[in-house]
Amino acid sequence: MPEASRRYALPPMQIEQARPEEADTVAAVLNEAAQWIAGEGRPLWSAADIAPERIRRDTDAGGYFIARSNGETAGVVRLDLDDPGFWPEMETGTSLYVHKLAVSRAWAGRGVSIRLLEFARERTAGLGRPFLRLDCVADRAPLRSLYERFGFSLHSVIHKGERAFARYELRVPCA
Repeated sequence: MPEASRRYALPPMQIEQARPEEADTVAAVLNEAAQWIAGEGRPLWSAADIAPERIRRDTDAGGYFIARSNGETAGVVRLDLDDPGFWPEMETGTSLYVHKLAVSRAWAGRGVSIRLLEFARERTAGLGRPFLRLDCVADRAPLRSLYERFGFSLHSVIHKGERAFARYELRVPCA
């Protein structure tokens, strides 16, 4: 069992693919997280990254998943089958990629991120892909620590413009 799963009292949670009509729910969680991060002086996503039309497009395509507990939205995550922007060298079909993982502030510190990562790992295995991969801004030490405690290994650090991004991977036993 990964260390992270032993450290948190993880709440019971249902994680399901967001339906097209739930794009506003996804957008609300992402915008709340973006505002909180920006308020901490650490802006992360651009307005284009979380624009309603982009979220709607990704939700319509089946990319977003919503975590709920007792009907309350706790968090969201987007899972992609490829990521040529951050992982162009990876062979198609070898990985699932985590993007836009966000937790509702009401659920902060309650293990929702761990639940979403567990879900992503299970989905990766179910798809028969050997790796779960993600990237984050390299100077986000608490976020990087979360990923490392979960079991991700640092693959590399890449630069895009003036920002450095840490790329992480987790080997997943295929089902």
